[in-house]
Amino acid sequence: MLHATSELEFSNEKNREDTSQLASLAPSGDASPSEKNSPGLPAKTGYPDSVYVMAANIFQGIRFEKSPEQVLIKYGNEPLRSLPESEDEALQRSSYELAFNALKFQDILETMLIDSYILPSTTIPDHLSSLIIVMLYDFQERKFQARLFSDNEEPIAEVQEVENLLNSFKTKLAAALARCRIKHDALSIYHILPETVRNQELRASTLPLYAWINTCKISPEEVYYSLKKKGYNKVTSVLHIDDKVYAVDQHCYDVLIFPSHLKNDLLNIDLFKEYKLIFQDKSRSLAVHSVRALLNMDDDILMVNTGSWYTVAHMSVLTNNNTSKIFVCGVKSQAKDPDLKNLFTKMGCKNIQILHETFLNIEPKDHRLHKVKVILLLPRCSGLGVSNPVEFILNEHEDTGLLKDFSQGGTSEDKLHILAQQQYEQLTHAMKFTKAQAVVYCTCSVYPEENEAVVKKALEFQDLEIKVQPYRLSPPVLPLCSLKEIHLSTDKFFRMEPSGITNGCFLSVLTRERDPSETVSVRDVLARAAAKGLLDGIELGKPSKREKKKKKSKISLLKAPTSDNNGIQTKIAEFLNRETNANANWSETLTTKTSLPQKKATSAASSSQVRKPGKPAANPLVPTFMKNTAHPRLYERQTNFIRPRPEDRVIALKPIEIVLPPVMLPSSSPHGIKSQIPTQHFYYHWVGPKTGYFPSPSIIRRGEKPKENLPSFPFRRPRPWL
Repeated sequence: MLHATSELEFSNEKNREDTSQLASLAPSGDASPSEKNSPGLPAKTGYPDSVYVMAANIFQGIRFEKSPEQVLIKYGNEPLRSLPESEDEALQRSSYELAFNALKFQDILETMLIDSYILPSTTIPDHLSSLIIVMLYDFQERKFQARLFSDNEEPIAEVQEVENLLNSFKTKLAAALARCRIKHDALSIYHILPETVRNQELRASTLPLYAWINTCKISPEEVYYSLKKKGYNKVTSVLHIDDKVYAVDQHCYDVLIFPSHLKNDLLNIDLFKEYKLIFQDKSRSLAVHSVRALLNMDDDILMVNTGSWYTVAHMSVLTNNNTSKIFVCGVKSQAKDPDLKNLFTKMGCKNIQILHETFLNIEPKDHRLHKVKVILLLPRCSGLGVSNPVEFILNEHEDTGLLKDFSQGGTSEDKLHILAQQQYEQLTHAMKFTKAQAVVYCTCSVYPEENEAVVKKALEFQDLEIKVQPYRLSPPVLPLCSLKEIHLSTDKFFRMEPSGITNGCFLSVLTRERDPSETVSVRDVLARAAAKGLLDGIELGKPSKREKKKKKSKISLLKAPTSDNNGIQTKIAEFLNRETNANANWSETLTTKTSLPQKKATSAASSSQVRKPGKPAANPLVPTFMKNTAHPRLYERQTNFIRPRPEDRVIALKPIEIVLPPVMLPSSSPHGIKSQIPTQHFYYHWVGPKTGYFPSPSIIRRGEKPKENLPSFPFRRPRPWL
């Protein structure tokens, strides 16, 4: 029975209906974002009893605790008895959404219970207080209308008891809500929320849906054809379009974008039921595509804090044509293994291996991870860049306590410091894996403390005692599709700010610096291409002395000392000694000006000759010893100074071709010299024999035909820049 004061205030049904409409959370003149963007949405009819119980237990764990002098309602410590946890994702999502909404309005709901005299006038056990709060929120959302029951629903006694209590006080509750709204001078209590929370809900109501194509089961062309048969048209943008359309994402070629109001329709088509299209936030697709851009064919991947198993599946799909393996760490319970294997089998993923150790407990030199080249790190973060916190908690995070931060529109400094420290520890541990060549770090946070600060600190204090090249910050490997993205990525970080199109995202790519000993010059690349026959007919010039020194130092570093090398070193030492003695004898010969008999050069050993002009001339290009002698004969070193190399000591060499520039003297040379120089140009080639052994030097005479071991390709003028 209603109180006397209630009968005076609301004497007839019309006044009660007007008060109910005025006190609703979102009146028709100023609806909530979800109602504004959902035209034709049927009136709320309530939830099943099990949803209320699950929502009450969630709220019990995340509610705001007040000081003793500010406590209005006492909450128990024991959770409500509930049915076995349902695996229905829709029911779980409804439970979290109901608990999160009750948390946002906790103060107002508690004030309504006190102002309507429910708690002072009734005796309710403390453990039912959480259930009253979540059911009161839903009651005013339904504009204090009765809930519709389902015949298949199993009733729960506690839910029935609370519902009867609220129905008996619905007039007083409506009046208390109206007074609260008037007190805050708000058209609806929705506007009492912080501005950041209101903007977040507005983005969530308009944010497009992102779904990636499972190319293990279907090709993109087949997806387009199937969607066209269902009435979906391909467009360039899905913004402000209410029709059945979709678009292809610019950053990820296998990601499709749908308008938000089509979700219920899309969930009922076979493409989603058969795991051919999978809904997931775009930030996770950006992360796996960044990893894919850094991989070779046989590189393995280590994934840390994956959150949603769909992220692991997407990574597996992108590497389906490789021999790569994907290691996933942090699966605490082995009881989940059969369910996970069943899920991956349905999605066609075969290269996934689950590790039950936490990431920080895995040794960097673990033998199972010896082929891991890229580490994908998705650390736990505040997630303040996402617009739908419930989806974020369900898919990417297990800590329901973050819902408290979302309800206030920010994270406390203490919690932010704890999260940043955990992220730093994981990133520095990832950088200790000596075989890894890259680390991809991705968060959904907008706080620099969790993003740039963590990466810069890890790079600054990385362990330089490890005998591997240090990490450096690399530019994004994703395409930058707008001037804004280019501007946000000037410091080599990839950022996406929260907007009506996407959630916030931060992505950083760390790669090891290139080992100087492994640096490949342009000539080396050309030489490799020529060896493969890719530069047919193009002549390569002689490599510079600096490149030769680099190549020699690289070979000496790579080769380990063996018995063969020791023998070669001994032979080199003997050769140097012989050459030293020979040079000394040659110096004495020149000093005493002793004429040495000229011997005919043989194929085993011969000396190089210098042709001297008949008349002396002061030409700077002529060698000095040619100026000091007028003897017309050609001098050459005696062959007995050079010891012939026995056949058993010949060294196998790789054939090489050297192209020298044409022999030309300046036009200002004296006429006497110029008359003796032939007018035609000579191009001297030295080509290694086909046998691969070091050839004996031979004299190239003018007018002599080239030997058979010279190259058979037609004569070409060499390029002067080679």
